[in-house]
Amino acid sequence: MASEDHIKELLASEDEHIQRLNEIVVDAIQEEQLITQKLYGQSADKPTLGERLSDKVAEFGGSWKFIISFSLGLFIWISINTVVLIAHPFDPYPFILLNLILSTVAALQAPIIMMSQNRKEEKDRKRAENDYQINLKAELEIRNLHRKIDLLIAEEFKNLHVVQKLQLEMLEELEKKMKNLSVK
Repeated sequence: MASEDHIKELLASEDEHIQRLNEIVVDAIQEEQLITQKLYGQSADKPTLGERLSDKVAEFGGSWKFIISFSLGLFIWISINTVVLIAHPFDPYPFILLNLILSTVAALQAPIIMMSQNRKEEKDRKRAENDYQINLKAELEIRNLHRKIDLLIAEEFKNLHVVQKLQLEMLEELEKKMKNLSVK
């Protein structure tokens, strides 16, 4: 009877242990969700008007739409000054006014595109930092899980040892009873 009580006690403590582990896992999952929500919530900064403008200029300046429209504009400019207004062009052949406009566009467009690229680089840097923090957290969680598994294995060996000891005691009692029965 004492051995049955002891086995019931072992099973109850094991159930309690498993329940505690389940709670730890649920807490870890919720904590991970909170960390990722915090990290992704940081990138919700609203860009300023200048930042939005530089993003739009960079988006348009790096597109086929820009290249085609700019090439078409150059072709029209040159055509008007060489074919249509051949007698009195407003920008004759070396196209000094066109060169001035192209230089001005390039001088303004380059820093605007660089501002946009710097913003995107900053976003990428923050994203990389967030990924690093999440990876670090995952590594720590994996280490903790290894420790928990090692503790579980040690606890199971201890319980197995106790159960085997009880089984041996029960077998010895059965053996004694069998000998007593065979003697009678």
